[in-house]
Amino acid sequence: MASAVRAGHRLRRAAEGGELAALPAGLQAELEAALASQGALVPFSLLRRLHTALREAGYPLYLHELLEGCEIDLPEVLVPPRNPELVARLERIKAKLANEEYRRMTRNVTGQQMNGTLAEFGRQVRSVKAVVITIFNFIVTVVTAFACTYLGSQYVFAETAARVLSAVIVASVVGLAELYVMVQTLEGDLGKL
Repeated sequence: MASAVRAGHRLRRAAEGGELAALPAGLQAELEAALASQGALVPFSLLRRLHTALREAGYPLYLHELLEGCEIDLPEVLVPPRNPELVARLERIKAKLANEEYRRMTRNVTGQQMNGTLAEFGRQVRSVKAVVITIFNFIVTVVTAFACTYLGSQYVFAETAARVLSAVIVASVVGLAELYVMVQTLEGDLGKL
């Protein structure tokens, strides 16, 4: 933390030119000694006493005017040497984390190359399998909606024609909703490609 300022041209001129002649002799001698020291470092404690003396004497000079051109002296921060045990431990931890990251990235990579035609056939089978499951799901959903509506409408309609018509309407709505969801899913899958 800073504890002194490097004297600027204004403070030197005031001390050497006699502008601060009415200050107490001890304070003036201390200020001159600080200005004559190596680096012309003036401690904050001396500046506080100088400020108090200027205020009591009713001087036309203010402290901020005297500090014009001064620089705060920041001491050099000494960084302690690192503990070799800590450095070795950190290196082991870094290596362990790097190995875990590598294993995570390569866990689904196999060392065997598949034959080109066999790999292509596998992709096509998976694609056909997904389409067959989707169509089967669609048919089951529509048939189930029809059956549930047909059986449930017996409490509302007495005639078979009305029951069939209501079941067809509900099955059509469910089928359209299912088609909408399938199209949205396919667009999302195609959008990722």
